[in-house]
Amino acid sequence: LIFAVMRLTKPTLFTNIPVTCEERDLPGKSFLLTDYYVCNLFNQLMKDDPSTVKGAETLMLGEMLTLPQNFGNIFLGETFSSYISVHNDSSQIVKDILVKADLQTSSQRLNLSASSAAVAELKPDCCIDDVIHHEVKEIGTHILVCAVSYTTQTGEKMYFRKFFKFQVLKPLDVKTKFYNAETDEVFLEAQIQNITTSPMFMEKVSLEPSMMYNVAELNTVDTAGESESTFGARTYLQPMDTRQYLYCLKPKQEFAEKAGVIKGVTVIGKLDIVWKTNLGERGRLQTSQLQRMAPGYGDVRLSLETIPDTVNLEEPFDITCKITNCSERTMDLVLEMCNTNSIHWCGVSGRQLGKLHPSSSLHLALTLLSSVQGLQSVSGLRLTDTFLKRTYEYDDIAQVCVVSSEVKQ
Repeated sequence: LIFAVMRLTKPTLFTNIPVTCEERDLPGKSFLLTDYYVCNLFNQLMKDDPSTVKGAETLMLGEMLTLPQNFGNIFLGETFSSYISVHNDSSQIVKDILVKADLQTSSQRLNLSASSAAVAELKPDCCIDDVIHHEVKEIGTHILVCAVSYTTQTGEKMYFRKFFKFQVLKPLDVKTKFYNAETDEVFLEAQIQNITTSPMFMEKVSLEPSMMYNVAELNTVDTAGESESTFGARTYLQPMDTRQYLYCLKPKQEFAEKAGVIKGVTVIGKLDIVWKTNLGERGRLQTSQLQRMAPGYGDVRLSLETIPDTVNLEEPFDITCKITNCSERTMDLVLEMCNTNSIHWCGVSGRQLGKLHPSSSLHLALTLLSSVQGLQSVSGLRLTDTFLKRTYEYDDIAQVCVVSSEVKQ
């Protein structure tokens, strides 16, 4: 028996390397008959070349397809396909032919055979064909192990194997950055770089969030009522080019009120990337669960719920604060308000807020006024836990623009 293994892959476009010249580039005078003949010869050869595009012979554009001459590169996320053929090259009939194809990786061994049943007999000049497919999910060395066992006419059992080694390369370089907002929102910036030698068509780049978050993609803009990609109509990624994708994750309503739960969430989700190369070969990558550094809110978290953008000079304005107990114990809080050079608090300082249980929140409506124009910082809030005698200071909570009442009118 003769055993043959061939990788199934699509052809590539053949590009011709043009050889051209100009009259002034040739030795001697441009009007010499020899120079004129050589220049026309180059041009005529390019026009007669069947691999060039008519009218664009010098642009290295090919219109012919070439079959692969070697095994080629295989990238992570692509589908490896191979054609396996066992041919009876003898004049005898062999029986009980069993063809087995396994793929050995650094961590596992996979059986890729379509059928595990043995073929009863194989006549002379006949063959057994099989096509295997496997979505590559590991980087590094892969070994395709093909084994054939059969029985001769004399009853002798025969067995042989062949090994085909190939490398799986990394097609994309993915880097992520997390930004934690004060409103429990998380912004994810994903930088995707094409590290192959051919352009890619980015079919889909999406974020599958964890169970506690909803995701909003920030990679489109609204133009005349229609949503358009920020990367244009042609989402091609050239070799070594990098593209940035942005996503906003918001806690679901049932988890938004549980400050202690959201604080400790580090698993955000995973990226799902789908692309196409050359003549439509499809590849897909899914990252592992992306994890962020949990923000350090401390035991007590103070955030602003409402605040005006612009206020009048020396006129009171209201803000709403939210105080959340992020610890695992009950707190008895006292609120103190300290004036600054520009911001003055209106109300009673040192008042009791009462007991605040773990993961619970309360809202405070506070009144201020500013004695200085311009962009002023809201500062001077102090929370004291009477149980532990610990004071939490909150400065630069937000900024507000203070203008004269005449300017605002």
